[in-house]
Amino acid sequence: MMIPVRCWSCGKPVADKYEEFLQRTKKGEDPKKVMDELGLERYCCRRMILGQVEEMTDEILPYPRF
Repeated sequence: MMIPVRCWSCGKPVADKYEEFLQRTKKGEDPKKVMDELGLERYCCRRMILGQVEEMTDEILPYPRF
C-alpha cells in the first residue's frame, strides 16, 4: 500500500481508511456514502483516496530500474 499517511492539503490521516474503502466499494457500495461514513468530508481527503492507483505498483515492480 503506497497511499500517503496524511492528506497533503489538510493533514488529516487517510491511509487507515483506504483498505476499508476498497473492500466496501468492491462489494458494490456507493463510494460517496462510504467516504461520508469513514469521515472523509473534505474534497482534498476524498481526492487522496480516489486518486490512488493501487494496481500500478504491482505492474511496475517486476521491471528493472535503469
